[in-house]
Amino acid sequence: MKKIIYLLGISITLWGCNNNSKKGLSINEAYIQVDCMERLDEVVVYDIYSPPVASRIYAYSNLAFYEAIKYSEINTGSISQKMQLFDSMPKPTTTNINFTISAITAFFNTAKGLCFSKDSVAKKSNFYLDDYKENVDEKIYSASINYGEAIAKVILARAAKDNYKYIKGLPKYSVIKEKNTWEQTPPDYMDAIEPNWFLLKPLLIDSTMYNCAAPPAYNENKSSQYYKEVVEVYETSKTKTTSMDSIAKYWDDNPFVTEHKGHFMAATKKITPVGHWLGITGIISKTAKADVVTTAKAYALSSCAMYDGFIACWFQKYKTKMPRPITVIRNWFDPNWTAYLQTPPFPEYTSGHSVISHASATVLSNLFGNTISLTDSTENKYLGLQRSFSTITAAADEAGISRLYGGIHFKSAIENGKQQGKSIGEFYYTTFK
Repeated sequence: MKKIIYLLGISITLWGCNNNSKKGLSINEAYIQVDCMERLDEVVVYDIYSPPVASRIYAYSNLAFYEAIKYSEINTGSISQKMQLFDSMPKPTTTNINFTISAITAFFNTAKGLCFSKDSVAKKSNFYLDDYKENVDEKIYSASINYGEAIAKVILARAAKDNYKYIKGLPKYSVIKEKNTWEQTPPDYMDAIEPNWFLLKPLLIDSTMYNCAAPPAYNENKSSQYYKEVVEVYETSKTKTTSMDSIAKYWDDNPFVTEHKGHFMAATKKITPVGHWLGITGIISKTAKADVVTTAKAYALSSCAMYDGFIACWFQKYKTKMPRPITVIRNWFDPNWTAYLQTPPFPEYTSGHSVISHASATVLSNLFGNTISLTDSTENKYLGLQRSFSTITAAADEAGISRLYGGIHFKSAIENGKQQGKSIGEFYYTTFK
């Protein structure tokens, strides 16, 4: 059986759990969570979840990891107990618990409850737990598994009442053909994705945080702001540089990109925007040499802020129903124009990338400081590319402007989405600092 190679020595915790192993198992708990996230990414990419749905899986799973690992430090509070609709989290009933085993169990049990590929999630969980089972005292192992399962049960109970099943049973979204309203876009003219996502119950924010500045009104007058923003996208598509193309491609994060050649169609699976930012979360945690609980807190707050960010963003999208650049530009200027990136199948305003990137970046900047630089290697696996940034905010800004370079968003959706995401991120940080 393939064994886990651990990098650091034994962690001395409140409960002394890691000194009770049969063979002196050494664990780097923070790095294990980074690896767990990468394995969950594989499932999310394989199952082709839309970005909002993926955000739900990541949020609950990372929250479960944090709630299970938090007792490995003194005076560390619960996150879920300040959120909406959660039952009380169970507390350890014995000192003989390895909280890393509990966290891995809680993480993957939660993911298994939310994913299609349950067997695949179970195999990834067993990659770790089988190794622990051989190296940790049997009573400690059993107590640790039981505690992790109890945490996952509470998390999944909350997920069961967040309205996800309800919105999946609602009627299909109807598209009204009007020149100032979103309509399906080429090449696939796909149905609207998650038109009722804003009906999900957020984890922390309330409905007042769904609001942001209104988009410029649809206006064909050449002096109007709307007209100028349409022209900006159109002109950028004709003058953009190779560097701008690279930025657009790097931050695309479209989980299912189709390519057409005649009657032949191929599709490429990629990581979602949330998966990308959680990859950045792991990189920053390593760079900062964060301890186990700080790393878990970063994952939990970042993923939960992005989950709530999608709810707020989707409220704006299906409230304003703004058309995409490809629709307007083809109607106004060039019937054959196409965007550099494939246009996602949902309304334009606000930019989801801007909202969730700045929600995550704001949380991470507050936790680790915005002076920390990073080399983002998350896309190496999918694109063979990586990019470096002087600050976390610089990465989020680039993610936002990439949507203009890609021809799929107007400037107002990017800038107002940025502010929407920042307000959510700040609310998360101030609630849990």
